[in-house]
Amino acid sequence: MKVRCLIVDDEPLAVQLIQKHIERIERLEVSATCNNALKAFEILNTQEIDLMFLDIKMPNITGLDFLKTIKNPPKTIFTTAYRDYAIESYDLEVVDYLLKPITFERFFKSVDRFLRENKGNVSETVIKTEEREFRFFKSGNKHHKVFLDDILYIESIKDYVRIHLGNDKRIVVKYKIGDMEKDLKMYDFLRIHRSYIINKKRISAFSLSEVEIDSIEVPIGASYKDEVINFLNGVKGL
Repeated sequence: MKVRCLIVDDEPLAVQLIQKHIERIERLEVSATCNNALKAFEILNTQEIDLMFLDIKMPNITGLDFLKTIKNPPKTIFTTAYRDYAIESYDLEVVDYLLKPITFERFFKSVDRFLRENKGNVSETVIKTEEREFRFFKSGNKHHKVFLDDILYIESIKDYVRIHLGNDKRIVVKYKIGDMEKDLKMYDFLRIHRSYIINKKRISAFSLSEVEIDSIEVPIGASYKDEVINFLNGVKGL
């Protein structure tokens, strides 16, 4: 029997990412999604939910306050961009506390914990093989097929971007880096500088001032530093 999941988050991209993670685990299914606690309350009163992925910072009522008001709530995993509520959340006996952006590896650890605590057979949990995501980018007269996991980092050149791939390959595309950031946000990419987006899976080393991608040092911009350091600290904590 599949684990019925509810996703409660007011950020559409966050909902999409969690859905994508859930789809990769055969034991799970998405029963419903919503963007506020009031709607979540309605769903919990009309549907059987086994596991709830609950954002903390939401309008009107926070995820913490919402969980405190529910009688017999489902098992819950908090999803948030803020570390400040971790201690308070564990007083509510939640399964886990996931910091955004949520990698699949960290997500799977939470699900594994849930299954163990609820006598699930972890050995039967199957991660579906995911087809490689790709995009066609026009450069010159050609449209080039680029697999997203082949991208090392992306560099802004005014109204163009230079896409750096493995084996010293590069593609220059007429594309503003802000638009590229929006298009790739739900995947494993992170803006770390006004001129650079990196593939998070390609990080080989980092410091407080730069990230190393396949021996290439990419600077961390001052205005992006807090978000980048938050992500990197999350990686260290895996």
